[in-house]
Amino acid sequence: METAPTPTHCPYCALQCGMDVTPLPRGGVEVSGRTGFPVNRGALCGKGRTAAEVLSPAVRLTSPLVRSPGGTLEPASWDEALDRIAGALSSVRAERGADALGVFGGGGLTNEKAYALGKFARVVLGTSQIDYNGRFCMSSAAAGGTRAFGLDRGLPFPLEDVPRTGCVILVGSNLAETMPPSLRFFGELRDNGGTLVVVDPRRTRTAEQADLHLAPRPGTDLALALGLLHLVVAEGRTDEEYIRERTTGWEEARAAAMAHWPEYVERITGVPVPLLREAVRMFCEPEAAMVLTARGPEQQAKGTDTVGAWINLCLATGRAGRPLSGYGCLTGQGNGQGGREHGQKADQLPGYRKLDDPAARRHVAEVWGVDPDSLPGPGRSAYELLDALGGDVRALLLMGSNPVVSAPRAAHVEQRLRSLDFLAVADVVLSETAELADVVLPVTQWAEETGTTTSLEGRVLLRRRAVDPPPGVRSDLEVLHGLAARLGVDKGFPTDPEEVFEELRRASAGGPADYSGISYRRLREGNGVFWPCPAPAPAGARPDGPARADGADGADGADEGGGPPAGAGTVHPGTPRLFLDRFATEDGRARFAAVTHRAGAEEPDAEYPLLLTTGRVVAQYQSGAQTRRVAELNAAAPGPFVELHPRLAARLGAAEGDRVAVVSRRGRAVAPARITGTIRPDTVFMPFHWPGEGRANTLTNPALDPVSGMPEFKVCAVRVEALGPRE
Repeated sequence: METAPTPTHCPYCALQCGMDVTPLPRGGVEVSGRTGFPVNRGALCGKGRTAAEVLSPAVRLTSPLVRSPGGTLEPASWDEALDRIAGALSSVRAERGADALGVFGGGGLTNEKAYALGKFARVVLGTSQIDYNGRFCMSSAAAGGTRAFGLDRGLPFPLEDVPRTGCVILVGSNLAETMPPSLRFFGELRDNGGTLVVVDPRRTRTAEQADLHLAPRPGTDLALALGLLHLVVAEGRTDEEYIRERTTGWEEARAAAMAHWPEYVERITGVPVPLLREAVRMFCEPEAAMVLTARGPEQQAKGTDTVGAWINLCLATGRAGRPLSGYGCLTGQGNGQGGREHGQKADQLPGYRKLDDPAARRHVAEVWGVDPDSLPGPGRSAYELLDALGGDVRALLLMGSNPVVSAPRAAHVEQRLRSLDFLAVADVVLSETAELADVVLPVTQWAEETGTTTSLEGRVLLRRRAVDPPPGVRSDLEVLHGLAARLGVDKGFPTDPEEVFEELRRASAGGPADYSGISYRRLREGNGVFWPCPAPAPAGARPDGPARADGADGADGADEGGGPPAGAGTVHPGTPRLFLDRFATEDGRARFAAVTHRAGAEEPDAEYPLLLTTGRVVAQYQSGAQTRRVAELNAAAPGPFVELHPRLAARLGAAEGDRVAVVSRRGRAVAPARITGTIRPDTVFMPFHWPGEGRANTLTNPALDPVSGMPEFKVCAVRVEALGPRE
């Protein structure tokens, strides 16, 4: 008898493509795209199509591992593994205090796991030292969006709005490789007469689809945005009525932009003035337009200000909080949006509440049944936490992350992990970080568990369990339940994800990311619900809630807006489109950011005369811990490489395929040369998916954005040395 397919979502990027998973009679599963889901409409990239390969016991963990006296990881029982973790955490806390315990989460954890992990850190361990790898992905966009709009949601509109706008400026995204199913929306934009402007130092597959490609020097996106705004003002293209009615801070932002005249910006960025003018024309002539940023401008030590400058361009032209217009961030990780909303960030409580807000502490403490004063304050950001390992922080519980490959200055981070008194890792596979652990716990993954994620659109989705995990594998929720009990907290950590979500709803109620009106039942019945989605108010109560951003028109976001507000007895339909009536600030106005260009944290010099930028390739994902275990993906992208412009290669004496060393102030990486005219002559590129001698993040700079805590992954000074042909 055939088994019916289970509708669920892809485990990889923030598109969260809809897929059906069907167990096969002779074992294994079949994965197919779900045509009824509006984001991918049945399409899957190679990673999604092969996602079931990682479910195989042959490539993943199936038993707890503990470090033996001889130094090797050996199989152990669950009781032995959990007892060892609980004992180590208790011992370190007793000797050095709660803040000697660290917790590091991941942007791939479901909302339920992220919520439970944050609660575990603060209630069970009592530590402030918790953060997650999403700090390395979207934090600058989140900080810039919150500063401007009072609220951070990756996209304030559904992707289906993209084909209907007039122009999109896409900054620092190679979505043709990072999220291929989304490319169709941009193709449809052009088919409908709209234009696409791509900003990227490389002529990527995405840039090849553009009407206009701007190739700035890495680290100069802020100057580029300011130069475009200067031209908008100089050419009389500002929307003065909109600025007057819906914004504040324009005079200061205008003055800052006017100091960035076009010829000056050309000298900084390398983008010719005629192309700057053409970009302004394309953006301003249609009635509606969007700016979308990704890691390129965000992963910089000035990423928050850079995002602010691109938002300024939208605000000055009246292209935010209007239909088919606005600023958005293309969130990267599978639950990068939800993962930053519900408490695994250093400064945050569930519902996107601030940890230092007394009212937020009281609300969440009441849900958790604890004294608000018992909750620790904000802790270190992700890199700062990793840098403190072996110093102030002596023991670490890590879930769903692989910083040995993914963190900046990775060799240093690896050393800090090795210096810990105790490291416990919960993961699907034996990652490079798990190999360093004292205890490794095998946990369930996407198709083996139920839980919610929140896509880059702010669409809350239900992943459903389709297959049973292998014997010996438990869920992260079971891990936290078992550890909490061993550490003296018998209640408050259920293992049923729906029960956890019900508590998350209560904890988020009234917060900026309000999920209180969302239930598993609603999610099972449709294609997700966009937050904010408050619960119905009691009869006679005044409806409130953050960012009543209107456009509350149902889960699929099919209409322009104007749906009913949440009132007494009214089921809120969700909010596909934010800010159509007001922004989420106290006065309802958006804030301009008065920002100016500044140099990167590390500029080229005689010893390190080139710039390195990093990124992804289509067949691998993040640190590669899972995708490097899939034969088809490895065949397509078997290892690291270094992109060199032909002029640079000739100067170095390097031929295609020759080994080259890329050297920065932090270390050295070696990989084959890939010679291409699609990159700037002053820039080299490396993908960051691999460990070992080709590890790109050995080189990257941990200089931090002062607001977001984002490291400067996207630009550092290097030199390149030719090592000759591969042997």
